[in-house]
Amino acid sequence: MELEMKAQNPVLEDMEEQTPKKRQKGGIRTMPFILEDHNFAANEACDRIAGVGFHANMMTYLTQQLNLPLVQATNTLTNFGGTSSFTPLLGALIADSYAGQFWTITVGLIFYLMGMASLTSSAIIPKLRPPPCPTQENCQVASQKQLWALYISLLLTSLGTGGLRPCVVTFAANQFDMTKSAVASRKWNYFNWYYFSMGVATLLALTVIVYIQENVGWGWGLGIPTIFMAVSVVCFVAGYPLYNNPKPAGSPLVRVAQVAVAAWKKRKATAPADPSALYVNKELDAGISADGRLLHTEQLKWLDKAAVVTEQDAKESKPNLWRLATVHRVEELKSIMRILPIWAGGILLVTASSHQGSFVLQQARSMDRHLSPSFQIPPASLSIFSIVTLLTGLALYERFFVPFVRRFTGDPSGITCLQRMGIGYVINILATIVASKVEVKRKTVAAQHNLLDKPAAIIPISVFWLVPQYCIHGLAEVFMNVGHLEFLYDQAPESMRSTAAALYCLTSSVGHYLGTLVVTLVHNYTGKEHNWLPDRNLNRGRLEYYYLLVSGIQVLNFIYYVICAVLYTYKPVEQIKQSKKEEEESNKSWPSKESTDVPRIGEVEFAKNNGKV
Repeated sequence: MELEMKAQNPVLEDMEEQTPKKRQKGGIRTMPFILEDHNFAANEACDRIAGVGFHANMMTYLTQQLNLPLVQATNTLTNFGGTSSFTPLLGALIADSYAGQFWTITVGLIFYLMGMASLTSSAIIPKLRPPPCPTQENCQVASQKQLWALYISLLLTSLGTGGLRPCVVTFAANQFDMTKSAVASRKWNYFNWYYFSMGVATLLALTVIVYIQENVGWGWGLGIPTIFMAVSVVCFVAGYPLYNNPKPAGSPLVRVAQVAVAAWKKRKATAPADPSALYVNKELDAGISADGRLLHTEQLKWLDKAAVVTEQDAKESKPNLWRLATVHRVEELKSIMRILPIWAGGILLVTASSHQGSFVLQQARSMDRHLSPSFQIPPASLSIFSIVTLLTGLALYERFFVPFVRRFTGDPSGITCLQRMGIGYVINILATIVASKVEVKRKTVAAQHNLLDKPAAIIPISVFWLVPQYCIHGLAEVFMNVGHLEFLYDQAPESMRSTAAALYCLTSSVGHYLGTLVVTLVHNYTGKEHNWLPDRNLNRGRLEYYYLLVSGIQVLNFIYYVICAVLYTYKPVEQIKQSKKEEEESNKSWPSKESTDVPRIGEVEFAKNNGKV
């Protein structure tokens, strides 16, 4: 009778099935609090709107409002960019070790809000700025006190960035099942979606916010992003009951250090010929291997000695992790060491792109920016062409490129992350070569109209000559940046994914600092009379030579990357499918004091990666 009622009323059956189940956390419904904010409201997009809103046009603020020389302003921006990209490493360690991602993001939002409020105040109070200098000749540069007001604001936003950037992308990814089988069955790529959402927020900042800064005032231009950041705190915290919030699994750096120390202590030990004789403890690794344990690999075999079980180890009641490490923990260190050469290749790419927010803006300010007789496009808004190319490219990549290429490769993602990154490297080299050609054209027109010695004059050449290099940079991001982020997330051990996102940010940090070094060296060693990067008059510089220098560096970097990519081995992960009884049996891998048997890996069902990402 009961079965007949269920058959006649499917709703009753559905309700009965769903009633005892606990409401699952995470999923697509959490995205309005995490990612949809990229369009208008919460967390990462308000970071993006606020960050782009003042950083994209900060070159104008430094040179036009604080009257800083070109090279000093450029180095200030690249140093700030480097610091903002270094603090995520600290934030990732705090998130993975102690606080967890949710609270690290929340504190980061508060710091960012404080920095934005401070920066807005410095733009409103006249005493914090030097007198205006419209001619850009014999200008009074900002005093040390005025600069310190700026530096404190930038430092606070950098600390806030440290809590946001390493955690938001991985926190959002944790709301989904990111295992290989789930990703392969899904018709959308989370990382493409993430970058698309981020691009929409950037587009909003580069149009509306930058226009307000140029035409209404810096008080409103920085005040509006500050309001966005305040809203983001409320929106993100409001979603707390819905989030899948993994607990911190302990400091990954401590585990890495333990493996290194254990391997050193046993450097004279002989590793077994059969890798299955190495130490495994499923219960010990349970909190850091929810997606499956890492399998033994043949690379960096000297680290395997950390997992060799000696007679002294077997006599211990519990493992001393500074003397004995599990295979999973050894492979964690191996994974990070394999990632580092690929990661390092992205540094010079950031160095090559660091001029987009400085020198290119100065070029644009000297060119004809009229869209109509009464309207001029702000220099910083030119980045919209890069963003539009990024958004369009991501849509075309997902809808057309991947399905087409998949027919030939059989890879669910079309091409691997490494292949995607390699294409991005080539495109970015093309972008800097085009930039050099455009600068030659700009100076040729300036010479024809006798404007080389008039730095504040408008050269009768359309600013849209700069559009091709912006578009090419945007296309490079479609391949390089998204592929780099996905590669780090996928290939990093699951317990170190915030650290992997921090590595992504650290790429930007080192790249920006290296950009400062390159600009300083070029400025100091290319002479005073025909300096490639002069302080005030870019028309008398040799910016095109700088672009060619950067292009040459990128070519060498690409060769290095190809070598690293060819030699790279993807991490193998064990997909465990076993009964509870089998799990309990396999957990009995640590011997008692009386036992002298060497622990061995239990028999489990697993599936290795096929070498594709």
